[in-house]
Amino acid sequence: MLTDELYSVEFKDDTRAIVRLSDENHPLFKAHFPTKPILPGFINFEIIADVFNIEITTIKKAKFLKTVIPNQTLIYEKNGNKFRVFCNNEEVANFIL
Repeated sequence: MLTDELYSVEFKDDTRAIVRLSDENHPLFKAHFPTKPILPGFINFEIIADVFNIEITTIKKAKFLKTVIPNQTLIYEKNGNKFRVFCNNEEVANFIL
């Protein structure tokens, strides 16, 4: 699976999850811009599905605002079918599923 060992869950409840990304040695980071590793945007959907235990069948809106790099801590906030992703107190992405 693409996300195996990509992140660890530091906190989770019904509306919020905090995950810590692995370092740049994870194969996913090596494959996406090898000289400047970033988290591919679509992986956010894999993380959301996994940590909130939901099946994503439709993406109505996806907005990526900032680049996410290895070793960062991400906060996923869920409000119904809306999700916001934060890193270092800045919103990095938001989605409507």
